[in-house]
Amino acid sequence: MSDGTPFVIVTPVYEDLDAASELLAELRTNFGPDLIIVAVDDGSVRQPVTPGMIEDAGLAGVVLRLRRNVGHQRAIAVGLGYVAEHMPELPCVVMDSDGEDRPHTISQLLGSLAPDVVEVAVAQRRKRVETAQFKAFYFIYKLVFQLLTGRQISFGNFMALAPKAVQRLAIMPELGIHVAGAVLVSRLRLVLCPVDRGRRYSGNTKMNFTSLVLHGCRALMIFAEDVLLRICLLCFAVASFSVVSIVVTIVLKSIGLATPGWFSVALGILLLVLLQTSALALMTLMLTGVVRGGSPIAPDYKPLIERVLRAGIRAPA
Repeated sequence: MSDGTPFVIVTPVYEDLDAASELLAELRTNFGPDLIIVAVDDGSVRQPVTPGMIEDAGLAGVVLRLRRNVGHQRAIAVGLGYVAEHMPELPCVVMDSDGEDRPHTISQLLGSLAPDVVEVAVAQRRKRVETAQFKAFYFIYKLVFQLLTGRQISFGNFMALAPKAVQRLAIMPELGIHVAGAVLVSRLRLVLCPVDRGRRYSGNTKMNFTSLVLHGCRALMIFAEDVLLRICLLCFAVASFSVVSIVVTIVLKSIGLATPGWFSVALGILLLVLLQTSALALMTLMLTGVVRGGSPIAPDYKPLIERVLRAGIRAPA
C-alpha cells in the first residue's frame, strides 16, 4: 500500500479499454487515491479512453487524447512532457496498460528512488511470459545492441522517475524514439529492480515481429553516433588489412611464388575491398557530423494533443 505520498502514473492506451479498466481498478486497490493518472490515448478510434473510466475506479487524473496514433514511445514522451509542465514536484511511474507491468511492484520501484543518489528505478525482467521466438529475438537484440553501442540494455518502459528525472527526460528528443535508450543517454543515476513480468489482462499483444525489429532499430538510433564510429573503426581495420594483403601479394609476385592468374585476381579483390571500405568509412564520418548537428531539445508535445479531459477533483489544472 502507499505511504500517502502522491505520485503520477503515465500509461499509454491504444484500443484496449478492458485491460486499461482492470489496471485502474488494481491501482486503486493497491494504492488507494494517492496517485494521479495520466492516460495517454494514442489516437484510439474504436475504444477511446474516457475520464469516466478513471472516476469509476475512484481515482483522479487526466486523459490526453492525441490527434493521431504516434506510437507507444512517443505517447509516453507526450505524457512525461505533460507531467513535467503541470506536476513538476511529483515522482512519476511509467507503465503499460495491458497488465504485463504489475501494479504491486510499483512500491519496489518508488522505494528504490533516493534523493541525490538514484533518479531512475527501472524494472529488470526476472521472469518473462513470452514465446520462444520472442525470447530468441530479444537475446539477439541485446547482443547486437551491446556490440554496436558498447552498452547493455536490459529494461523496458516500466520505471519510476524522480521529479528531476522527469524534467530532464522531457526535453530530450531521444525520448520519443526509445524511452529506455533515452534513459541511458540522459546519464541519470539508475538502479535495476528485478521483477517478474505479468500476463496480459485481456486480448493479444499488438506487437508483432516487424514491430519488435523496428523497436530494436530505434534503440540503435539513439546511439547513432556510437554505432557509426564503431562501423568506421571496423572499416578502417578492414582497409588496413587490405593494404597489408596487397603489399604481401606484390611481394609474393615479385619473388615468383604466385601461381599464374592468382596475382591479378587477388589484387583485384583486395583493391575492391579497400575502395569499398574506404568509401563506407568516409560516409560514416559524414553521417556522424549530421547526427551531431541534430537539435538537442525535444519538439513541443502540445500540438499532438487534441483534448485534455480531466477526471476527479484532484486532476491537475
